[in-house]
Order: sequence, then C-alpha cells, then structure tokens
Amino acid sequence: MSMQAKRFRADITHRDGRRLSVVSTSWQTATLMAPQSEAYRAFVIGLHARLAASGSTARLTAGLGRFTYGAALAAIALFAVAMAGLLVRALLIREWTGALFLVGFAAMFAWYVGGFITRNQPRSYTFAEIPVVLLP
Repeated sequence: MSMQAKRFRADITHRDGRRLSVVSTSWQTATLMAPQSEAYRAFVIGLHARLAASGSTARLTAGLGRFTYGAALAAIALFAVAMAGLLVRALLIREWTGALFLVGFAAMFAWYVGGFITRNQPRSYTFAEIPVVLLP
C-alpha cells in the first residue's frame, strides 16, 4: 500500500470471489515505488477491448463500495464540522496563529482527501467509455 497520489489499481474479481489486483506502480526499493503508468494504461485499455470483443457480460464498476464511500463522506463531514468549530473558537479568542494553522491544515486536507474522494466515487461504466479518472 502506498500514499502515492497517482497510483491506480484495478481489481478483477471472478464470480467465485477470487480477486486479482493490478497496480500502476512497482516496488523499486523497500521504500520507493516506480510508476508504470503507460504500461498500466495500455493493459487496462487492452483488457477492456478484448473483453468487449469477446462479448463479455462483466460488470464494470469503479471506486469504493457505496457503503464505504458514504461512511468516508460522513467522516469527512464530521471532521469539517469539528475543524469549523475549532476555527470559530480560535477567532473568538483571537488566537490568530492557531486560526491560520487550522486554515492551512484544512486546505491541505481538502487537497489530498478531496482528490481521493473524487477519484474513488462509486460508478458503473461500459467498455466503450472508461472514465478518465481511472487511467493515469
């Protein structure tokens, strides 16, 4: 697992529950991952094309599960309310440094978590229209 912002993963699940995960990076060292973006993109597009040509009835879904996505949104909303409360409190007691820290932290959080939530929104798609956010 990696916190790499541009890491993509495709899970191919068989009807019997077995799963194969394909990721767009490979381990280069114990701590460094090397991107394989072009090869991953070509593989995913080629796989979709072959499945479509064979008349596959595969169910194509993207993102987190609906329950997990909803729980993530609820947690983010709760976090936002807590951060807003702390910001109001900091402003009321004129703790400008604390307020500035909270604004900066909220901006950084929105940047990282907002991208994750946008990319992992649950969706269904067709072989002909692979969502752009699923490919590097």
